[in-house]
Amino acid sequence: MNVRKLTLMAILTTAALIIFIIEAQIPMPIPVPGVKLGLANAVTLFALFYGVRGFSGVGNKGDKNSTLHSHNDKATHVINGEHKTAFTPSLTTLNVFAILLCRIILGALFTGRPLVIVYSLIGGVLAFAAQVLMKRFVSPKQIWVCGAVGAIFHNVGQIMAAMVITGTPAIIMYLPILVIAGVFTGVLTGLIAQLTLSRLDNVRAL
Repeated sequence: MNVRKLTLMAILTTAALIIFIIEAQIPMPIPVPGVKLGLANAVTLFALFYGVRGFSGVGNKGDKNSTLHSHNDKATHVINGEHKTAFTPSLTTLNVFAILLCRIILGALFTGRPLVIVYSLIGGVLAFAAQVLMKRFVSPKQIWVCGAVGAIFHNVGQIMAAMVITGTPAIIMYLPILVIAGVFTGVLTGLIAQLTLSRLDNVRAL
């Protein structure tokens, strides 16, 4: 693994961790356990759609005078016949999963809630699997859909974990509320990732 990739992964992990810690200090107005914005997931979506071979080219597809060619860690923009080259570290699905795991484990330790790791891991892994699957069916302009699906599965995973750990099947009554909340929060995080990728592509085209 090269230095550029490690640096990018470290930056994304740090960003997600900072967002998670800040959000953990903000009380939610809805008095329902498990309801939260989950803004750190925007970083996961950003990394997931960043592209297996570098940046995915969000935002350039409609520009007839701009194309993007990617090979390994080297991306070349051709804009109005002019070549502009940039080095973009590749991120595989396993790389993104590693970023997610680091954020979950460090987030639980830094916030002084190590027991939350179990809930976060089950919900996070289930959400990540759903997002990886959804990525096959959505375009870069539909990342918000992937965010919503991931949030729903994250809440389902947490409810399942809570039912097993506490031995209280009645907890499932919270699921409809969490699913509805997950749709809104997932769309929000998906839009954040989508707009960030689009902005990054516009900056790279300059």
